[in-house]
Amino acid sequence: MDGIIVINKPTGMTSHDVINRLRKKYQQKKFGHTGTLDPQASGVLVVLAGRAAKLLQFLEDTDKEYIASLKFGQKTDTGDIWGTVLESKEINSDFDFEQILDSLKGPLCLQVPAYSAKKVNGKKLVDLARNDREIPEIYQNIEIYDAKNLDSLDQEENTHKFKVSCSSGTYVRSICEEIGRRTNNLACMRELIRTKASGFDLEQAEDLDASEHTIYPMTSVLNLPQVHFEPIQDIYNGKHVRIDTDANRVLIMDQDEPIAVYDRHHQNVFSCTRGLWS
Repeated sequence: MDGIIVINKPTGMTSHDVINRLRKKYQQKKFGHTGTLDPQASGVLVVLAGRAAKLLQFLEDTDKEYIASLKFGQKTDTGDIWGTVLESKEINSDFDFEQILDSLKGPLCLQVPAYSAKKVNGKKLVDLARNDREIPEIYQNIEIYDAKNLDSLDQEENTHKFKVSCSSGTYVRSICEEIGRRTNNLACMRELIRTKASGFDLEQAEDLDASEHTIYPMTSVLNLPQVHFEPIQDIYNGKHVRIDTDANRVLIMDQDEPIAVYDRHHQNVFSCTRGLWS
């Protein structure tokens, strides 16, 4: 099986757990995904099956959308309510939540949570944290395209719900903590649902335990010009070829199937960057 599966990941499972379930269900090893979801998060998990697993490095539409809620008054080691409480503070309610969300829009540099899969010198921060190792402060440049107030979930619980559209590499836990700072509060994430990823939305996401899943073509996640080249055997042989195009990267097709990604080598000569046929 080669193509794209869109799963509505349930809470309580890691993204790797989902991959393992699909491997057993479809009796094949080649599966990957386009972006990890934390175990307590749910929503869109885009899975690359078979030959599609080779496409990850070429994906351009990596922006994502989330619906999240945060809780004021606490700081935890994980940045969410499931972590250990490090500090509590009386809540300041003198702020306009919509204005705070508006102030987040645009480029931001936010600290990466200690309990995350971000790697430093080959080590995941979460592994360092679990082994009581010193955790370096890592900051990441991201962009918030839009942020909207959805409602106040529970005034007594001091929780707020919002929707955010953001670039790849954004940790919503970090956004929640930043909202806390901008409101003179402590804050942590309470709930997270990913509603869009890699061009797919929650309506397209299917239950992990569905009897069968929709298989989207590999081209559905690739925003590359498609080229039909002759003789096609030159592509299967990995040869340099001449292609008249303004694009610097193209997707070579054999009828309706993508078989290789080619990059400009010099002038109109292209070389094979990745074969996709096996």
